[in-house]
Amino acid sequence: MNLKHHFLLSMPSLVGDYFANSLTYICEHSDEGAMGLMVNRPSTVSLLELMSHIGLKTNRRLVETPVLEGGPVATERGFVLHSNDKHYDSSAEVGETLLLSTAMEVLDAIANDTGPAQYMVTLGYAGWGAGQLEAEIQNNIWLTTQADARVLFESPFESRLDEVAASMGVDLRLIARPGHA
Repeated sequence: MNLKHHFLLSMPSLVGDYFANSLTYICEHSDEGAMGLMVNRPSTVSLLELMSHIGLKTNRRLVETPVLEGGPVATERGFVLHSNDKHYDSSAEVGETLLLSTAMEVLDAIANDTGPAQYMVTLGYAGWGAGQLEAEIQNNIWLTTQADARVLFESPFESRLDEVAASMGVDLRLIARPGHA
């Protein structure tokens, strides 16, 4: 099983867990483990604030662009998931039309309006050791499905999880939570 360029949908049983009600995009998956970004949880930090904090000058339009909570690992580190119309030295292909970049050069390009057409910036990531994600899937912690770039860049954050579930024919509200069958 290779889950690169797939979504993980948290099951309702994750009540109270960090990943409760999360939609995660898997950027890399191998025998050594997996790495992904939560893509439906905006933080309280705007992209304008982040850029100001790291010394990049930009226009005020980015004040309405949230930085997402990518996951609980390396929360001080930024990741940019973006369309493949622009490539950077740090870019890695994660899907047919998607790249993941980690260097300042992509943030600088976004600040100067020369960046990729579509992008999202996250702080932190989600990581799994060898076999961990597969075990969690077997234990019904996650549903998986092929990722859709349209959801990543066009759907409102608050409806992404339900939208992806609905595309699978699933209503997460109808799945029994432990102890509530």
